[in-house]
Parts: sequence; structure tokens; C-alpha cells
Amino acid sequence: MTKKLLAAFLLSTALVSAGCGDDHPEEEGVDAEACMHLQDGPATSVIANLATNNPPPEIRADHRRYDITLMTGSEGNRGIVAFAASEAADYVIYTNADVPLSVTTASGGAVEIEESTSSSTGCTDIKGRHVVPLTVGTHFLTFGPTSVTTVGVLVEESHGDHGHEH
Repeated sequence: MTKKLLAAFLLSTALVSAGCGDDHPEEEGVDAEACMHLQDGPATSVIANLATNNPPPEIRADHRRYDITLMTGSEGNRGIVAFAASEAADYVIYTNADVPLSVTTASGGAVEIEESTSSSTGCTDIKGRHVVPLTVGTHFLTFGPTSVTTVGVLVEESHGDHGHEH
């Protein structure tokens, strides 16, 4: 199946299921799209910060995998990146390694992760799937401490409009 056919299928699945009130088919479509991006990219490499006193590199919900190099710390590897939410919504943060994740607002307030799993039924490359309700503005995503040195991260809006070309 080509990528265009897969994208068309995913789009039609999301459109058909969007009005039925059951989130699961739409979420499976988001997972399938995330799986494709985690495996095939496109990818951008960034080096995380250990603290937020200097602006951390920013990642976006732009259908791109970010390969984040973590910094060596006393308790293991960790790193902070920034994510600017353009609208108040649930976002799904996918990782290709089972890495601890915490989220804070720019002012340092903790953001509760609604749902967190270390797998996806349809994609073995998804090792982390975290649903996080974000408000408009910049948030800091902290990965680790962990033994891995690089983690692939993809952010998707949970119930956003996926009517775009790939």
C-alpha cells in the first residue's frame, strides 16, 4: 500500500468516525499516522537542554519526528524541549523509546498527563503514548532520567483536523 493510499484511507477513516461519538477509531487513525512518521520521518535532530534558564529547542505538532539527544546527568540522561500549543486541546506525545515524561507550563506549573501507555496495539515502534491536555502557550517537556541517549518524539493533536496531504 503506498503512502498516498494509506493517507487517503486514514483520512476517510477519520472522517467517517468523527461524527459517531466514539473516539477509538479516530485515535487508532492518529496512532497509525504517528507510527508512519516515527518509522519514516521526516525527522529533525535537536539537542535538549538540562534546564529552562536558556530557551530549550522547540518541537512542533507538524507531522515530523524529532530525534532529541538527551544530556548526561547525575541520575541518567535527560533533556528538556519546548512545545508551543497553538490551541487548548489534548495532544498525544509519542516516543520510540520507553522514557519517563513530565510536562510543565512556562511558569513551572505541573501539567497532569491524562493517559500514559508504553505501547500501541497497531504499532510496535510506539514505545510511549502520552495524552496531555495543554492550554495555549509554551510548555516544557522533560524526558528522563533514562539510559537511552536519543529519543524520537512526535506530537499530534488528539482530535484535530487531519484533512491535509502527506
